[in-house]
Amino acid sequence: MRQRLLVGNGDALADHEIIEYLLMTAIPRQDVKPLARLLLKRFGSLSGVFNADPRALTGIPGIKETAAAALKIVGVSALRLARSAVREKPVLSSWQALIDYLHIDMAHLNHERVRVLYLDTQNRLIVDDVLSDGTLDESAIYTREIIRKAMDIGAASMILVHNHPSGSPQPSRADIQVTQKIIEAARLLNISVHDHVIIGREGHVSMKAKGLI
Repeated sequence: MRQRLLVGNGDALADHEIIEYLLMTAIPRQDVKPLARLLLKRFGSLSGVFNADPRALTGIPGIKETAAAALKIVGVSALRLARSAVREKPVLSSWQALIDYLHIDMAHLNHERVRVLYLDTQNRLIVDDVLSDGTLDESAIYTREIIRKAMDIGAASMILVHNHPSGSPQPSRADIQVTQKIIEAARLLNISVHDHVIIGREGHVSMKAKGLI
C-alpha cells in the first residue's frame, strides 16, 4: 500500500485501504483490514469515519484513543484545507470550494447545524458563524441574531447555510419561510442575502438556483 500511495494517484488506494493504512500507524503488528471495513460500514463513508465523534470511534471494539486520534486528524486537516480555500478568494467566484468546505463540515452530521457566512463588499468572507446546532424552529430569534451580527461586523452581504441530517437537501416550507423573513429584515438595512444553501449526504441545494429566493 505504501508503494501504491507514493507512486500512484488519488485513486491508488481503495477507501478501506486508506483507513487501514492509518490504523496500521496507530495499531502496529495487527491485521487491521477487518477493523477498517467495519468502520466504513458503521459510519458509511470516508467522510463519516474521519468526522465521527471520538466517543463513537472508541466505542468500536479495537479502536482506542491513539487510533481515534489518527483518524480524527484527517478530518481536521481536510476541514482546515477546505476553509483556507474559501478564505483565499471572493466566495461567489469560488463557489465549488465553498460547497466542498460545507460538505466536509456538515454533510455527515446527525443533527441540524445553522451557520451564516458574512461577507464584505468584495464578497470575501469576514466571519463564518455557526449560529446553532439544533433546528430552525425559532426563526424570529435567529433573524434578530443574524441581523445584529451583520451590523456589528459591518457585513455587506451573507449566505445562509444549514444541513438536513435526513440526507436529502431539498428545502422544506419552513426553510423557505425562514429565509424570506431574513431576506426582508436584511433588505431594510441594505444587506444582501446571496443564497441559502442546504447540505445533505445526497448533495446540496441552492435556494437561489431553484428560484426560491
